[in-house]
Amino acid sequence: MNKTAKRPVPAGLDKHADWWRGAVIYQIYPRSFQDSNGDGVGDLLGIARRLEHVASLGVDAIWISPFFKSPMRDFGYDVSDYCDVDPMFGTLGDFDTVIAEAHRLGLKVLIDLVLSHTSIDHPWFVESRQSKDNPRSNWYVWADAKPDGTPPNNWLSIFGGSSWQWDPGRCQYYLHNFLAEQPDLNFHEPEVQKTLLDTAEFWLDRGVDGFRLDTINFYVHDKELRDNPALPPEERNPITAPAVNPYTWQNHLYDKTQPENLLFLKKLRTLMNRYNAAAVGEIGEDQRGLEVLGEYTGGSDYIHMSYAFELLSDKMPTAAYVKKVFDMVEDKAAQGWPCWAFSNHDVPRHISRWNLPENGARAFTTLMMCLKGSCCLYQGEELGLNEAEVAFEDLQDPYGKRFWPAFKGRDGCRTPMVWDGDAYNGGFSEVRPWLPVSHQHLHRAVNEQDADPGAILQHYRRAIAFRHAHPALMQGDQERMQASGTIVSFRRSLGGDTIFCAFNLSGEPGAIDAPEGRWTVIGQELGSTGPAPDGRLHLGPWQPALMVRAG
Repeated sequence: MNKTAKRPVPAGLDKHADWWRGAVIYQIYPRSFQDSNGDGVGDLLGIARRLEHVASLGVDAIWISPFFKSPMRDFGYDVSDYCDVDPMFGTLGDFDTVIAEAHRLGLKVLIDLVLSHTSIDHPWFVESRQSKDNPRSNWYVWADAKPDGTPPNNWLSIFGGSSWQWDPGRCQYYLHNFLAEQPDLNFHEPEVQKTLLDTAEFWLDRGVDGFRLDTINFYVHDKELRDNPALPPEERNPITAPAVNPYTWQNHLYDKTQPENLLFLKKLRTLMNRYNAAAVGEIGEDQRGLEVLGEYTGGSDYIHMSYAFELLSDKMPTAAYVKKVFDMVEDKAAQGWPCWAFSNHDVPRHISRWNLPENGARAFTTLMMCLKGSCCLYQGEELGLNEAEVAFEDLQDPYGKRFWPAFKGRDGCRTPMVWDGDAYNGGFSEVRPWLPVSHQHLHRAVNEQDADPGAILQHYRRAIAFRHAHPALMQGDQERMQASGTIVSFRRSLGGDTIFCAFNLSGEPGAIDAPEGRWTVIGQELGSTGPAPDGRLHLGPWQPALMVRAG
């Protein structure tokens, strides 16, 4: 695995141990960011070319979705070589260019490590499936059929159907929590864990500052392969899969989130500590996601922060719902550290998902920048992009093809970035791109919004700057939230500084009592207001009130 010498982090880059706490992270989906070689697919040199735009937002880090060698059946989340770049995206040298440019601009780099499963084309699986006694025969989860030939248990795949695939060579089933072409690694095999830790070290030596860990709670399965119990319809909570997928009908007690998972995470944390690296884990858990978040991110033994799905919901978060989520965080994960997101590469863009007007999108952006935890922004979110309509004949996502039209897949949030509204394909590529550019997006291109002081892009820049200007918003405590009608309010505090935050999450005006004491209004550039002469906070549609305690 020694394809390069160790590369020290540049001296100017922030090295303090908690750099990740409260950070704003920008997710880049490489296929759709910038094509640099004219093949219609985004690549690493395209990322390097556009990093100045990312840095101009004021974010702390980038997260790059997978770019490893892959047959691309799940667009890079089916890895065939963990330690090399797929030619579609470039070379290891191109990745070094990304690292150097990011660090020059003061950006840390997180890469998406997909450790729970590989591609069927990975040499490890090719060897494992050859026999029951080869050196890697136990590297994947193999099991005999039941006497009637059916799968070993009732576990289901997130992508539909049984999570077991029959292999005629070994005359056994192998486990796949996602596509049948994505077999699950066997974390009960010590050599698997050691090799995956070596993989992480390879990239840390290459200069990355940490990882986004895909499906972090799927690493370890129940050794006894016990059936999952059924869930009553009223208890189903479709977060990790759409409601049309019967995956949501089970209580997934045994196919994921096993106690042994923590032992591996502890080893990974020990490795990362040597590099002052950090990780954000994706927890796919419908029933007790925040409880697992607290378990995985509490203290300093496991993972630094975890992706939280509660604000990736289908329904627009009301003031009452936001309070409910943070009450659960306080009750179940008080010592943990969430990483909040409204959009990503797996869900429809939140402006469309919640049917938000632009001033609503601005309000939620400001809200995110005031919440306790770290933040993830998804490329194009800063432009106020809506979910693109992708015709069935242009569809690429196997998930969407499987459940069309009840679930249209994930392509609508993965269409290319728009850089220049007057350029062919919005400046993304000079040839037909892998997914069509949405014509609705062209008027929201970066160059158009750069020239407009009132554009939502400028609001993102101001909101991120506001977060960084107030350490209490980055790393401070958060008092229990209050919700009154359409308004949610809370306080953030660090040292002697206290900030009061209130948000009207509605298109209708609302009012609450102003907090007692002396306060100074801040955040006027974000539309913030202060108390009226009657001692009340009268908030217009989607308006915040942001104040710092005076004296």
